[in-house]
Amino acid sequence: MTILDQLADYARQRTEQAKRELPTGELRRRAFALPKGDFPLERALSRPGLSFLCECKRASPSKGLIAPDFPYLQIAKEYEAAGADGISVLTEPKWFLGSDRYLEELARAVSIPCLRKDFTVDDYMIYQAKVLGASAVLLICSIMGPRQLEESLALCRELGLSALVEAHDEGEVRMALDAGTRIIGVNNRNLKDFSVDPENSRRLRAMIPSGVLFVSESGVAGPRDVERLRQMGADGVLVGETLMRAADKKARLAELRGKE
Repeated sequence: MTILDQLADYARQRTEQAKRELPTGELRRRAFALPKGDFPLERALSRPGLSFLCECKRASPSKGLIAPDFPYLQIAKEYEAAGADGISVLTEPKWFLGSDRYLEELARAVSIPCLRKDFTVDDYMIYQAKVLGASAVLLICSIMGPRQLEESLALCRELGLSALVEAHDEGEVRMALDAGTRIIGVNNRNLKDFSVDPENSRRLRAMIPSGVLFVSESGVAGPRDVERLRQMGADGVLVGETLMRAADKKARLAELRGKE
């Protein structure tokens, strides 16, 4: 099994356990009892210039433990104060050491949109994201079939959640577009072996039409990488490890944005 296979399989196990504790019908009722969202992540990405989605993550399968001390609320507030347009919150608990609690608390603590970054394998996880306070969810083409992706996108629209649909190659970009996605995230990291190719965004950019928002994920190490994304017409960039390892996250984000 690839790392991605293992992540998806564990997400299915987690979901089945969660359904035993809280049945789907009850979780769905709670999700739809909340006010419908107004897609704040899409609005943030639609603003002029390059938007920054800044990640809160403690660990990853490729890098291991990134943040032994993880004051996630402080980190999120630093991101917001530095001008981040959204926060990506890892909730996968085994390989990324994430937690639903992080998302729930962060969504209450900041006013910018929060993306639940997890390995969505079931609509149950979309209901969870809504109840936890997320503004958006991640849908990964590699672990979803075309019909499941279409159905999950439809559910997100009903709930008012933005969906960042992640693709890594030409076939997945076509799948995302055929499903009617409004935001495509091109991952420069291959989730099957976790290798990184920063050129992946450039190769796939031409496939994405105007009217569909384009986000580049992974592989941003410095201002030059950011400038290349600006030049190719990216709407947003998701930055994780580069910020998580910075002692002064506000200064590091300012540097990436091209500000003194």
